[in-house]
Amino acid sequence: MKKTLQLFDFTQKVNYKNEILAGLTVAMTMIPESLSFAILAGFPPLAGLYAAFIAGLITAIFGGRPGMISGGAGATVIVLIALMKSHGIEYVFAAVALGGIVQIFVGLFKLGKFIRLVPQPVMYGFVNGLAVVIFMSQLEQFKTMLNGQTSWLQGTPLYIMLGLVILTVAIVLLFPKITKAVPASLVAIMVVFAIVLIFNIQTKTVEDIASVQGGFPPFHIPNIPISLETLKVIFPYSVIVAAVGLTEGLLTLNLVDEITGTRGNSNRECIAQGGSNILNGFFFGMGGCPMIAQTLVNLGAGSRARLSGIIASLTILLIVLFGAPIIGKLPMAALVGVMMMVAITTFEWASFRIITKMPRHDIFVGVLVALVTIVLHNLALAVLIGVIISALVFAWESAKRIRARNFIDENGVKHYEIYGPLFFGSVAAFAEKFDIQNDPNHIIIDFKESRVSDMSAIEALNNLTKKYNQLHKVVELEHLSPDCRQLLKNADAVIKVNVIEDPDYKVVS
Repeated sequence: MKKTLQLFDFTQKVNYKNEILAGLTVAMTMIPESLSFAILAGFPPLAGLYAAFIAGLITAIFGGRPGMISGGAGATVIVLIALMKSHGIEYVFAAVALGGIVQIFVGLFKLGKFIRLVPQPVMYGFVNGLAVVIFMSQLEQFKTMLNGQTSWLQGTPLYIMLGLVILTVAIVLLFPKITKAVPASLVAIMVVFAIVLIFNIQTKTVEDIASVQGGFPPFHIPNIPISLETLKVIFPYSVIVAAVGLTEGLLTLNLVDEITGTRGNSNRECIAQGGSNILNGFFFGMGGCPMIAQTLVNLGAGSRARLSGIIASLTILLIVLFGAPIIGKLPMAALVGVMMMVAITTFEWASFRIITKMPRHDIFVGVLVALVTIVLHNLALAVLIGVIISALVFAWESAKRIRARNFIDENGVKHYEIYGPLFFGSVAAFAEKFDIQNDPNHIIIDFKESRVSDMSAIEALNNLTKKYNQLHKVVELEHLSPDCRQLLKNADAVIKVNVIEDPDYKVVS
């Protein structure tokens, strides 16, 4: 039970007050965001709220990380806009469900662990870029529609909006100095809401975005032809949705791990995400994934267990069923202020302090990932680019580290002592270390401080031994680790070389 539902792990100390208040705060901030993403993609507004409810509830109960919040996220929705325009919403539902199946397979095959390969500079770039995106997206709420055209607020409406946002930010900053018993963000939303209602202030509200009134998510089988042609259409989108969702989700999981000092289960999170997206596809949801902004709101409100996520998703459902008239009056300024504070606290300001101490290539990777995130809003692509560049830089730096020391012993045998890894990046430098023409007839290559890593290394050894054999000289390898000897043994068809086995000392009993 402990591993399955941490909510019911009674050995864990759960602050129920914090969990409930955090869940209510998350629900308030998630509703307008889910509505905005749904409208942006051309979906029915309720598809965003249904996604927030379904994804939030399933991942809160079954996910791999207590405290992490999922919902109808823009990262996955943006991928589906092209499919929505070309084939319609029925194909979108099918692609979301199929993407969920892909995510489940990723979890079952335990591929979630590969998120550990993301270097710290990529994480810095990802978090900083995302903070800028969250902040910039709030500026859209300072716009209005006039004669079918979008324009910035002006005059009194602008001053009211700015004043309420500044008031919200001030409460979020100052209220914790009075007490931390109640989340400052929830207090800010309630205070601004009360001021707007009492003084009848005319300002932009949630219902100005879209109506949040509806019923329980209806069961709906996507109305599409079941054929190979249909699969060809939706499968690429499904794979991208799965990849984007898992990338954002697992990076968020890593971030929560750092904040809370605990460790989540990445493969379990993949399976939970997949299950939520399958349900989204069959219950009129636009699909979703973990939402880093709402997760940070949740953690900032003091949540550390699963209860807040469950409360948030159930609150969204109750609002859809019964509370739309009240929540519709919620001023957008209060939600904008809270999200701006989330962006400011999300940004890794420490990265500026350590930037002069970081290697130049790490600085480049971090800035590039941040820029791709900001410009393209494609988190998966930004992280992928960062990981590839980091891997290439690592390979280049490792390739420069291979060295060799040589000497001739009293028996006339020449020894080459190799230092550094032998792999595809270092084989050229490795080959330059040997004086094949002038070496004696017996050569020993000592790998005590090195290791044979890949097929390129084996091929390099093969070419080297061939050149020595053509001159009737003997080459032997010494001090190979067990994994290197196994690698050479598996490549018998490629390379024939004598390996000097290390002596195996037996313990006398």
